[in-house]
Amino acid sequence: MTVFEALKWASSFLNEHKRDENAGEIYLRHVLNLSRSQLLADQRMEIPLGKWEEFEKGIRDHADGVPIQHIIGFEEFYGRLFKVNEHVLIPRPETEELIYYGLEKMKSLFAKGQSLNAADIGTGSGAIAVTLKLESPDWPLDMIAVDISDEALAVAKENSQRLGAEVAFYQGDLLKPLVDKGVKLDIMLSNPPYIPLGDRVTMSEVVVDHEPQLALFGGEDGYDLYRQFMDELPAVMNETFLIGFEVGAGQGETVADMLRVVFPDAETEVVFDINGKDRMVFCSMK
Repeated sequence: MTVFEALKWASSFLNEHKRDENAGEIYLRHVLNLSRSQLLADQRMEIPLGKWEEFEKGIRDHADGVPIQHIIGFEEFYGRLFKVNEHVLIPRPETEELIYYGLEKMKSLFAKGQSLNAADIGTGSGAIAVTLKLESPDWPLDMIAVDISDEALAVAKENSQRLGAEVAFYQGDLLKPLVDKGVKLDIMLSNPPYIPLGDRVTMSEVVVDHEPQLALFGGEDGYDLYRQFMDELPAVMNETFLIGFEVGAGQGETVADMLRVVFPDAETEVVFDINGKDRMVFCSMK
């Protein structure tokens, strides 16, 4: 079996099973340990039998609903590989934009070299906390990551250690561990659960059967976690602050209005992602 034949088979097979046919290329790159350019440049390369069997099994498992990231064990985020499993949400490209815009806003709010307290609330795999820490060389960040799930925190801790990011981890419900400890924050980023419960019936089993429900659903209307944030944020944010939320498409203005009520003197804006969807809400006070 050549690379070309393997990719053609995987694409057709996944398409028949209503899965993303690009998963074939992603998984074959992993099995053969090749970059995308290497894989595409050598389409006639023969795949060793053992590697083909591994590839075929993985593609069949994905067709049965297992996320390709769980089969590989990792997902790429902001140029780094993060371990993922059934205990954490698989990091999405939209969350990379939350960090990108957050970093841009930090430049106008905080002086270069200023020591800052930052937190990633609902950290999951640790993608936001680790990335923000490693992408902020201009600011000494005391980075905190919070999650209600001990299993998720174990994954996040492993990712932070492997990627060389110094992060303090707390187990608890949203901001409550920080409120209890009297921690004050300059920066708070979060990608909380925001999917309305009623949407579950229309979602792919690849997501609902393999990713943690706690990380997906935000109550009947999707806003339960944001409401809790609004109750707790005033107790933890410093006078100069940056708050950044990821939101579901169509939720931007509602979450922005919540923040405007809590912080009427702050600047609050909805930011659209690369696909033109209202995906981020930022609130800042200088």
